[in-house]
Amino acid sequence: MAPPPKFDVKRIPAQPHPGPPPIPEPEIIRKFAANEDVMKKEYDEYSFARTIRIEELTDPGGKFVMTGVVYTKPDGERTLRVEKQAESSLKQTDFTLEDVRIIAQLPLFILTTEEIPNYTFTYAGQDKLDQLNTYVFQVRPKQLSRKRRFFEGAVWVDDRDLTIVKSYGKFISELAGNGTKLPFTMFETFRENFQDKYWLPTYTRSDDFMENEKVGELHIRMVIRDTDFKLSAPGAPPPTTGNANEGPGGGTSQDPQKPSSP
Repeated sequence: MAPPPKFDVKRIPAQPHPGPPPIPEPEIIRKFAANEDVMKKEYDEYSFARTIRIEELTDPGGKFVMTGVVYTKPDGERTLRVEKQAESSLKQTDFTLEDVRIIAQLPLFILTTEEIPNYTFTYAGQDKLDQLNTYVFQVRPKQLSRKRRFFEGAVWVDDRDLTIVKSYGKFISELAGNGTKLPFTMFETFRENFQDKYWLPTYTRSDDFMENEKVGELHIRMVIRDTDFKLSAPGAPPPTTGNANEGPGGGTSQDPQKPSSP
């Protein structure tokens, strides 16, 4: 599986105190929200291949790999169609396809104009991701709900296009846990540039630890990689053949390019 864009991972201090950005903070937020509106509309029009890998980072360790296609059904629901039986060589754990599916259903963190009022934003300074200069904002929900998850973490906003290029954080609600026996909580999502216009989420990874009877504290990693983006007509079947299993999922886009300097 190809590696993500070579962004340096830098954690944000709990209470940042940077100087003000060169552009007023409300203006940055307003513009990246407007870009998110355009991006989401574009993103929802595409189907793509999805690979989910869970790896035991111990010796001996193994992997769990699932591949499928994400597309939109005629009723508008985003669906993950599993194309073949999941492959597993796990040595220390026993995850199921349903465990992985539920994790893959976690909502994308897209800060559209409609979502902005639900959050509090704190400017945390500037950071450099490869050749991109970015503004970093901490993001916290104003209130929680039992009916939906909100994002809590940070976003990196390109200083030229004022669009989100990376996010790091967790999805929270009034209910504890993520609905599976998988321990993953913190997710780092990288975006890639499409047609020199849109930065779409294509690579998510998460590292965590779980107690294991055999090895004690077990380090495991999950990577979700989306590739082979294709424009899809509304309600069109996914680009696959043969029998497959369907289940809820999410995602989409077009011909991507790795993040590069402006």
